[in-house]
Amino acid sequence: METNDSRPPAVIVFLDRGSLPPDTVMRAPDFPHRMVSFEETSPEEVGGRIASADIVITNKVPVRAGAIDTAARLRMIAVAATGTDIVDLDTCSARGIVVSNVRDYARTTVPEHVFALIFALRRSLFAYHDSVRRGRWQTATQFCFFDHPIGDLAGSTIGIIGRGALGQAVADIARALRMNVLFAGRKGEGAGDGHAAFGDVLRRSDIITLHVPLTAGTKGMIGAAEFALMERHPILINTARGGLVDEVALGDALESGRISGAGFDVASREPPPADHALMALLKFPNFILTPHVAWASREASQVLADRTIDNIETFWAGKPRNVVNG
Repeated sequence: METNDSRPPAVIVFLDRGSLPPDTVMRAPDFPHRMVSFEETSPEEVGGRIASADIVITNKVPVRAGAIDTAARLRMIAVAATGTDIVDLDTCSARGIVVSNVRDYARTTVPEHVFALIFALRRSLFAYHDSVRRGRWQTATQFCFFDHPIGDLAGSTIGIIGRGALGQAVADIARALRMNVLFAGRKGEGAGDGHAAFGDVLRRSDIITLHVPLTAGTKGMIGAAEFALMERHPILINTARGGLVDEVALGDALESGRISGAGFDVASREPPPADHALMALLKFPNFILTPHVAWASREASQVLADRTIDNIETFWAGKPRNVVNG
């Protein structure tokens, strides 16, 4: 490719290429560069691997101040995701390092995953499948059996915490299924501007789904006090971030019947160790845990990769976009 760019080729380091499905294509940026890709990178390896980088790509590998300080040439961190809590934004701003993210790539895949979890839990699909696998149908005295609850979605109420693109997409599907939709306002605030008070949503909802980023203000936003407000024993869905929910309190709520089920795609620690609180909940037939793959449809993964490179190309051309720290 011909170019008038007199700058030396950029060194681009991808810290965790293995965090994208193997069939996802990462096209080459349209300017002179050298791409170095690692399948995975431990926190201790970050500083050494980015020391000579002009641009760093990361999906989930944290890039903290200590590592940034080793990278004298670093000019951009391209986060191949929406959440940017893995990057020390203050340090980047102080150094003039641009941090970009990818937005709205999961507008289809995450809501579909949300409703896959909702349908499975509302109709006890996994519980019935397991019962049949264990021979329960052969012992039934009728043509069917009713060991687990089954509920329709039509006419039920879904409470959505988070009114961004994903929350709105979930609401669109819910309305098509003839569900009642409630958007929750911020904790501690009243109703208004198209949303209900946070506590009121917890009380009135048959299903609650979380679609907010993990910040100091949202960490632990669902705990024992919030579970106590859930009068309709709802299903709780979390495809956002594990730290939004007190996972020990979640276990208590499941065991006591305060909630009728939970579907989680995220954990406070990923991968969760064997003794993690969520792993202990797999014994419950009304708990589903998937490995942070709600975002990872083939289509969405390719959009994510393409837009990550788009962000890099526009930055190199002097027109950065999707900047989160300035």
